[in-house]
Amino acid sequence: MKAKVKWTGYMSFVGESGSGHCVTMDGAPEAGGRNLAPRPMEMVLMGLGGCSSFDIVKMLKAAGQDVRAVEIRLEAERADTEPAVFTRIRGHFTVTGRAIADDEVRKAVRASAEKHSSVSKMLEKTADIKYDYEIVEL
Repeated sequence: MKAKVKWTGYMSFVGESGSGHCVTMDGAPEAGGRNLAPRPMEMVLMGLGGCSSFDIVKMLKAAGQDVRAVEIRLEAERADTEPAVFTRIRGHFTVTGRAIADDEVRKAVRASAEKHSSVSKMLEKTADIKYDYEIVEL
């Protein structure tokens, strides 16, 4: 896997993945940024949400669940001193579909957190990560 990040002025950066996709990151104005894009640590948090959601959708579909949407809302706290790593992360999944089995969602959330999510496994080295979920019936 490869990636590169290029400084574009102020405190803005463009990252390019090895697969050729680009993302922009920016800093807060008080840090010299222009507040035009997510901060790098926000990208890490969104990466956690994307990785975990990918797992959940894949497992629910494999279990034959009629899942139509998955959303995760994340809140994180960071250390007061540098490096300001994440110390606490809470994620709330909303799984929407038809006749979604509670036990299948519970198993998928647990399996993602404990086994499948690469991002979660990295972040758990510094952060207490907890998830919960709700099911919305269509």
